[in-house]
Amino acid sequence: MNAPENPDNVQAYLERQNALGTLRFITCGSVDGGKSTLIGRMLFEAHSLFEDQSSTLQQVSRKHGTQGEDLDFALIVDGLVAEREQGITIDVAYRFFATERRKFIVADTPGHSEYTRNMATGASTATLAVILIDASSGIMEQTRRHSIICQCMGIRQIILAVNKMDLVNYDEAVFAAISGEYEMFAAPLGFDSITPIALSALKGENITCRSSRMPWYNGPTLISKLEIVPLSLRQAATGFAMSVQSINRPDNRFLGYNGEILSAPVHVGDKVRIAPSGAASVIKKIWLAGAELASAAPGLSVTLELTDEIGISRGDVIASKTRPIEVADHFEADIVWMSHTTGLAGRQYLMKLASQKIIATLPTLKHQIDIYTGQKLALSKLSLNEIARVTITTQKPLCFATYDQSAALGAFILMDQQTNETVAAGMIRFALRRASNIHQQRLEIDRTAHRALNGHGSGVFWFTGLSGSGKSTIANEFAKLLHARGIRTYILDGDNIRHGLNKDLGFTDADRVENIRRIAEVARLMAEAGIIVLTAFISPFQAEREMARSLFDDGDFIEVFIDTPLAVCEARDAKGLYKKARRGEIPNFTGIDSPYEAPLNPEIHLEQVDKNTAKNTKMLFALAQSKFGII
Repeated sequence: MNAPENPDNVQAYLERQNALGTLRFITCGSVDGGKSTLIGRMLFEAHSLFEDQSSTLQQVSRKHGTQGEDLDFALIVDGLVAEREQGITIDVAYRFFATERRKFIVADTPGHSEYTRNMATGASTATLAVILIDASSGIMEQTRRHSIICQCMGIRQIILAVNKMDLVNYDEAVFAAISGEYEMFAAPLGFDSITPIALSALKGENITCRSSRMPWYNGPTLISKLEIVPLSLRQAATGFAMSVQSINRPDNRFLGYNGEILSAPVHVGDKVRIAPSGAASVIKKIWLAGAELASAAPGLSVTLELTDEIGISRGDVIASKTRPIEVADHFEADIVWMSHTTGLAGRQYLMKLASQKIIATLPTLKHQIDIYTGQKLALSKLSLNEIARVTITTQKPLCFATYDQSAALGAFILMDQQTNETVAAGMIRFALRRASNIHQQRLEIDRTAHRALNGHGSGVFWFTGLSGSGKSTIANEFAKLLHARGIRTYILDGDNIRHGLNKDLGFTDADRVENIRRIAEVARLMAEAGIIVLTAFISPFQAEREMARSLFDDGDFIEVFIDTPLAVCEARDAKGLYKKARRGEIPNFTGIDSPYEAPLNPEIHLEQVDKNTAKNTKMLFALAQSKFGII
């Protein structure tokens, strides 16, 4: 590792190191372009390897290396056993090194197309991309693919590293042809700068020192260029901002707000505004590890005291009063889909941005970005590794900045609500403003009034199961029993709804999501009107049933799983639908070529409803009595 020139002056050395800026960049390009070798070479020449790491490199090079008796610098970065054995990069590997002028965090991203999501993850926090091209192969499909992803992720500075010049005898014409071709391709992408560099990572040519084998090259070395590029284009776009992670109140004498400073320094005495409330105050004190500071820089996790006691919650943002943080609940964003599970318009996800977690919906999938050509393509669903432009709505206002202004307040992830799997990473491009004259109206005749008039409460029995399972049969029998007892009830049946409200919808996965969303909203309104609603829909997806449940108060949504095996449903097939689906005449038919996700914890689980109709109906009525006060 780099060490102070004078061991007795350790403090001065540490202060000098802390004063250095840090550049985050990525390396990307086609498989076997030399990315890992390049990073390993930079670490080696920057003396950023410990003695034991150098010894390990020699041992591993002999076992897994591809350079004979020479060191295989790629093995410094390719740490996974699978990577060493295959000779490729699979995961994103982050490495730190430093020179006298700057510190660096570099991400070595995989070249294989199936790991696009990994590459996008590395690009999302980078300021610059080093795109490697094998001089002996020229520009490849992955070169274009990764360049477009970099553009989508907000990277505006490119170093075009034409690597392996040793394989083409350091030919100037080869370098010129590749550089010219790339600049023509990249012109529409709008990068701020593209710097071509001729180099050989394996031989160490034009890495830190100018190559004697390429006297015709008069550009910078790779390291010298990395030392002078702007560190960030985003932090300057926003003032001070800190997302509140927790509240610190050990007693009545102290109230502090904990969080990481995301952008711009903060000083005691600074005027601040709280988002989303809009309340204003002044920084009274700044605390770090029990010490009081006069100011604090971005990246530090601190505790702030304000001069005023304000209602602040986790996820709120304390920001400069002169440059307040925006608040909105409707956005346009670019996302990278990272899950094998298909993403659908209308489906709800858990959105995490800074310290905020909120339910979000993708109402519109606007278009897919072709990561080979950059063209905008029609889009009906989201698949693994796809990049798309979407609209997002959130259940409550979100504190944010655009990604171009702040990566910390403009980047987010989407998670599956049931599994907590991260399904997408995204970047907010801009807010979409809704009509300002639409407000929630308070109704004087509310649910309580309806309950008093009816003599019973209201809610929904949500029947779900395969086509032919018996949903409508049991729902109708239950409705007749309720009606006979003078209970206000109504059945929302799938077939009936598709003749009117949802006649514009088909049976694609996305249409099924929208179908259930509309039904859930109608059921909620009818329950507010004092009616016990029975819905009989396949509703095949767990996520949409949970979305429907979220619209109701606890206890007012009763999921009834009609558990009839597929073979039994097909044998009944009163409408002949399964036969048509088997012949391919009805695409996207649940149970045949579209999945049914069985409920995990339904309130009621019914089997063989045709044999136990009377018993099952009585069971449902007993539950209605306990839930809704039916006498």
